[in-house]
Amino acid sequence: MEKGLVVKNTGSWYMVRTDDNRFVECKIKGNFRLKGIRSTNPVAVGDRVSISVNPEGTAFITEIDDRKNYIIRKASNLSKQSHIIAANLDQCLLVVTVNYPETTTVFIDRFLASAEAYRVPVHLVFNKTDRYTDDERRYMEGLIHLYTHIGYPCHTVSALEGTGIDDIKATLQGKTTLFSGHSGVGKSTLINAILPEQHLKTGELSTAHNKGMHTTTFSEMFPVEGGGYLIDTPGIKGFGTFDMKDEEVGHYFKEIFAFSARCKYGNCTHRHEPGCAVREAVENHYISESRYTSYLNILEDREEGKYRSAY
Repeated sequence: MEKGLVVKNTGSWYMVRTDDNRFVECKIKGNFRLKGIRSTNPVAVGDRVSISVNPEGTAFITEIDDRKNYIIRKASNLSKQSHIIAANLDQCLLVVTVNYPETTTVFIDRFLASAEAYRVPVHLVFNKTDRYTDDERRYMEGLIHLYTHIGYPCHTVSALEGTGIDDIKATLQGKTTLFSGHSGVGKSTLINAILPEQHLKTGELSTAHNKGMHTTTFSEMFPVEGGGYLIDTPGIKGFGTFDMKDEEVGHYFKEIFAFSARCKYGNCTHRHEPGCAVREAVENHYISESRYTSYLNILEDREEGKYRSAY
């Protein structure tokens, strides 16, 4: 029995880097399901696993170590299935763009809420700064002010021009970092700038919709110079928040949670209850309209019992 780290997942097999630094292609043994998680992939990139090789030379993953955390997204159909994007993370870098294509605040906030639920710290990386008009730049600065104030560090980069890359490299040192974001935000170009030896495929924007074309089809983990790992993931169109009760959603918006302590009722959903400190904070601009809208949007989702892929 050998131990190792899952560094790549193609859906049908997993690449495991063993503790003595060999790379072994593994399958999953039999009906391998994790307790309590109905997921399309029981094993994820970042998992520590035990593997065994049978006499024919085929390797199987036989056991998964306990996870520190993981990031999960709901499958985009109406099933109860979910997909574990990656496990055992120190942080996540969400790559966003103000335009070309636009990343909505609803998408950002859904991602942040899910990361909060799984206790994964997030940095926001605003890419394509070389392309923005003055108005777009002002809007970006407004978002940076908002998210920094809430407690999410923000970075500005131009992967194309190479500006801000050193700042990102410093952030990655010694940590296991998940890179995520919509297709087309320049994730692969950014990773190529950080790890020039990887030569990831980069895609053109489809001009018809100003949307990205998927270039990464599975998750993969790359070692970072100076220690740490970077996990590249397929671009995500939407982010269904998973298994949150109505009264819990506010816990995953840091500033809403902070104000909710002053609400008259303990299980306040911050919509129509009397004596709600959160709604008062929104009216007084202590909580931003966009964040409150995102919060309501997640609650609406829960009521409809479905996940809308528009975000």
